[in-house]
Amino acid sequence: MSNQHLNKVTVAGLIVTLGIIYGDIGTSPLYVMKAIVGEAPIDKEVVLGALSCIFWTLTLQTTFKYVILTLQADNKGEGGIFSLYTLVKRFKKKGLIIPAIIGGSALLADGIITPPISVSSAIEGLRIYRPELNTVPIVIGILFVLFIIQKFGTSFVGKFFGPMMLIWFGMLGVLGLLPMFENIEVLKALNPYYAIHLLSIHHDGFYVLGFVFLCTTGAEALYSDMGHCGRSNIRISWIFVKAMLVLNYFGQGAFLIAHSGKTLSVLSGSPEVPGNPFFLLMPQWFLPFGIAIATMAAVIASQALISGSFTLISEAMRLNFWPKVSVKFPTELKGQIYIPSINWLLFWGCVFIVLHFEESSNMEAAYGLAIVLCMIMTTILLGYYMVMKRYNPIFILFTVAVYFTIEFSFLIANMSKFHHGGYVSVGIAGLLAFVMFVWHTAKRIRSEYTEFTKIDNYKKVLAELSNDKGIPKYATHLVYMTNAALGDEIESKVIYSILQKRPKRADIYWFVHVNVVDEPYRMDYKVREIMKDDVIRVDFYLGFRVQPRINLMFKQVVKDLVKKGEVDITSRYESLNRNNVIGDFKFVIIEKFLSYDNDLPWFERIILDIYFVLKKVSLSEGRAFGLDSSSVKVEKFPIVIHPPEDISLCRISEKQHKDKEKEHA
Repeated sequence: MSNQHLNKVTVAGLIVTLGIIYGDIGTSPLYVMKAIVGEAPIDKEVVLGALSCIFWTLTLQTTFKYVILTLQADNKGEGGIFSLYTLVKRFKKKGLIIPAIIGGSALLADGIITPPISVSSAIEGLRIYRPELNTVPIVIGILFVLFIIQKFGTSFVGKFFGPMMLIWFGMLGVLGLLPMFENIEVLKALNPYYAIHLLSIHHDGFYVLGFVFLCTTGAEALYSDMGHCGRSNIRISWIFVKAMLVLNYFGQGAFLIAHSGKTLSVLSGSPEVPGNPFFLLMPQWFLPFGIAIATMAAVIASQALISGSFTLISEAMRLNFWPKVSVKFPTELKGQIYIPSINWLLFWGCVFIVLHFEESSNMEAAYGLAIVLCMIMTTILLGYYMVMKRYNPIFILFTVAVYFTIEFSFLIANMSKFHHGGYVSVGIAGLLAFVMFVWHTAKRIRSEYTEFTKIDNYKKVLAELSNDKGIPKYATHLVYMTNAALGDEIESKVIYSILQKRPKRADIYWFVHVNVVDEPYRMDYKVREIMKDDVIRVDFYLGFRVQPRINLMFKQVVKDLVKKGEVDITSRYESLNRNNVIGDFKFVIIEKFLSYDNDLPWFERIILDIYFVLKKVSLSEGRAFGLDSSSVKVEKFPIVIHPPEDISLCRISEKQHKDKEKEHA
């Protein structure tokens, strides 16, 4: 994706950006001020301090860190923590994988918690009419419909996201502006003094900061979706979005200050229903419309995070962070994918959150702790990116120090939530990080112990085997998927499969290797003729956001080679050759299992044992490469790593055997 696309600004692009980028951060007014005030009497000092914290958090964290600085770190137009990792991993520092895994896992955990809290906050507006209403079944029903439509794609529905979010943000601004006319004093919160005063003097200061953080949780998702809309569209639309958010927050603040000393329950008119200042701003006649618009905005926010989770897992698979799972393409829209297993994993995770916490006020405690970890990890990787781009060292140190201070303050403030539900989000993120760590580590262990050999050593025997009429032909074209990165090497197991396991005679042997490159959408290939008309190697260079549909890609390569006269794929059986019948293609996939004949270090043994358990529930190698199952042969080979020393066995004669038996008798 070119920089021209990144910097192109159109009215349509700005509206689409509203629908895709700002769902998470745009629905935060539904619950932030409600969480800050809680059930305590409204305190003017706390409200002003919280508003000041919100304004400066949106300014420093969202605007400066993400919209201005982090959006510069694009990988051929794509953003997100894994894109950032692929940019900086050229430093060859092993430790860089840790922030990438932690950050990616925390972002996925956010994708499980955001839909329940957004939808619940919107639906709970109905309690104004029916205080006894149980919203749990309604929330689960909405989430079920949302997740079940994922398999159809969102290209059609997505056309309405932008205009709907435009209405939503316009509503936020108008609702916030009206109370501010009656209490202009609330604008004092623009002064950072009130934020500093709250944090340094007030006894609830740091506790409030944990809920203030909820106003910026969508900033990381904003960066992840850069490739869909472009940097300039995000930056310009953020001016409008931030203005509407600030107006609504300040409007809620003006309303609360006007009712100092009262509780939200009193303001709602029902002791059983904690009031929400967001809905209390609305005139009675507008409430049904406001609840409906809020619900649609919450659904759009959830949709954006679900789509983002699919993209994140797709990248994780290509970077060897996640087990291979089935990927579908519901529409022709670029980058739009559907991953069934992740879709239902997210759904059941959301159902668990709804059933466990029941109300949005309880979910607020679980929200924020995981995503602040993601932001800290992004800061670490961003520091390396700035070093790589040769930013001024003083600027780098200052920036990293400022954001470490801000984000670790948020982390400490959010730690108070741990026992009240924060353990759920941390637990989910920890489980996801554990899977990523095991999968990546196991892949590294396997690659370290894989034996390779030079193809040149086997040219003669392959040529003779290809022409040995005494051996039945296995296939006209025999295709092996290889992990050998060097063009003149091949796994020893591949040679063993061809020559020894069962001699496999073919007219042409193909070796296919897939290289995952740091560019997101690169699709190139290179062909090397190792032996004319006998052995050919094809190297694919695919971006980390490209699905490896090798069956289709390999057919295209063969078609190109035939068109250029570089290869003849006509069958070499005389009768078929005379009639120009194309020869058959047979793919061979070598799947490995852990042999018992190993003397492994305990750590590697545990990692590989867990890896092979995960592998049982993941896609087979053939399906992961997008190969047609009817033309794929799977061969299983044991992985023998660090075989034990030679066993001391002594051969004895018949006479010695009889003597020993007499001794035992």
